[in-house]
Amino acid sequence: MSNSSFITEFLLAFADTRELRLLHFWLFLGIYLAALLGNGLIITTVACDHRLHTPMYFFLLNLSLLDLGSISTTVPNFMANSLGDTRAISYAGCAAQLFLVSFLLGAEYFLLTIMAYDRYVAICQPLHYGTLLGSRACVHMAAAAWGSGFLNAVLHTANTFSIPLCQGNAVDQFFCEIPQILKLACSDAYLKEAGFLVVTAGLVFGCFVFIVVSYVQIFRVVLRIPSQQGWHKAFSTCLPHLAVVFLFISTSFFAYLKPPSISSPAPDLVVSFLYSVVPPAVNPLIYSMRNQELKDALKKLM
Repeated sequence: MSNSSFITEFLLAFADTRELRLLHFWLFLGIYLAALLGNGLIITTVACDHRLHTPMYFFLLNLSLLDLGSISTTVPNFMANSLGDTRAISYAGCAAQLFLVSFLLGAEYFLLTIMAYDRYVAICQPLHYGTLLGSRACVHMAAAAWGSGFLNAVLHTANTFSIPLCQGNAVDQFFCEIPQILKLACSDAYLKEAGFLVVTAGLVFGCFVFIVVSYVQIFRVVLRIPSQQGWHKAFSTCLPHLAVVFLFISTSFFAYLKPPSISSPAPDLVVSFLYSVVPPAVNPLIYSMRNQELKDALKKLM
């Protein structure tokens, strides 16, 4: 195929044997059902219990919505392909999938940054918490996260699919991902989108620095707390959030910024699985397992 105008579909990564495809199907099905159950319970619990109508849980509800959307964009299509013995995804379907992944994961990262700010104000400036994080401010910040993710997705999707593709239509990934589409681009044609990725990476790194600085300030305040119970409550709230951010940042940076020369199908699949599938599945466990308020509200709801 000499030009992207002749491409009507892409071929996603696919296991060679029927047994391995079935194994992938059951593995992804279990993860998907866990993500649906966990995030669904968080959304329902936060929405139904008025005691959880606070900024922290408002942002957690938005995070669960983004997690549900992102994992539903990639996993069901892969499971259907595994059962149907097909690798194909249409050109329009691939573009839509890439857009939704970029939108939802981008918005999730910006939301994680806002959640770090929420924890910083709650612990370091508790007297100003109601002023800085009132209901209107929380809605505006959440809308900014969703809007930033949307604009980021529009930019990268339009730019990626405007590049001529001369290297076939086989995507070495279980969903349509920007780096894998760029591998199909004509020689040097991908440099424009690569430049956009570097600019986006700079913005993401800036958010990461903000998160790190926020947590440095948080830990400085927490370590001054004489009560071990206070330590436990603060660390149980902050450390899971920091772990999710680190996993998300490290794997997505590796996936999007590594040189094409070191690209390899198996590691690429693992890294993409870690940043696109694992966080939506484990976020409900991380945020609810150590949160007594949420567990009590869930028991009440049940």
